[in-house]
Amino acid sequence: MMTELERDITSRLDEVSGRIAYAAGKANRDPDEITLVAVTKTWPAEVVCAAYQCGIRDVGENRPEELAGKKRRVQEVLPEAADLTWHQIGTVQSRKSKLVVESADFFHALDRLKIGQRLSNQLQEYRWTLPVLLELNLSGEASKSGFLANNWEEDATQQENLRNVIETISQLPGLKLQGLMTMAPWGVHEELIRSVFRRTRLLAEWLQKEVPKVDMSQLSMGMSGDFEIAIEEGATIVRVGQAIFGQRHQT
Repeated sequence: MMTELERDITSRLDEVSGRIAYAAGKANRDPDEITLVAVTKTWPAEVVCAAYQCGIRDVGENRPEELAGKKRRVQEVLPEAADLTWHQIGTVQSRKSKLVVESADFFHALDRLKIGQRLSNQLQEYRWTLPVLLELNLSGEASKSGFLANNWEEDATQQENLRNVIETISQLPGLKLQGLMTMAPWGVHEELIRSVFRRTRLLAEWLQKEVPKVDMSQLSMGMSGDFEIAIEEGATIVRVGQAIFGQRHQT
């Protein structure tokens, strides 16, 4: 029998799944090609366990220490949840990179070469591979992390830098580059949000031609407030928290 929490999550998840399917249909895409990452930041491990019982298999955390601790707790409480994929979706400080290596299955926010090199060195010690996405700053906002790409279509310097970054990361042992990640600005008109997502997709296509040996097929774009726009513009991964779990707990 479902708990009240599981019923609530299931209801919200059904609604989100319907919205994903509708957005995919508008873009003539198969909704099955879109991965829904349920963002569980600030929620306790018990909520992750409930989400698992509701069918969620991908969860996302902003802080590596929260991911590591929550993953251990979930494995203790619910051993059958070993097939959960844990996504580190926030940027990582150098001193916390080992937590990502030890606990994350997918890293969305590789925002500087220093972190890439550090992760590579640590991954070689563990002898396993970590799929990663390159985080981009398409809006040019100083508050946002990521490699600058706010004028990539016209700025030859940005183009060269992005090419070099892609080539460098693709050669780092232990890292498996799979595409790009970005976030749209907050509180702006829908057309600007759409533009950021569209330009990210176009950049991925351009990079795929410029560096053919690198996989640029994954695009992590869109959160609770804009994931439908992201899907229409090509997102293959959406990161949704509040729409599934409600208002976040504050820490």
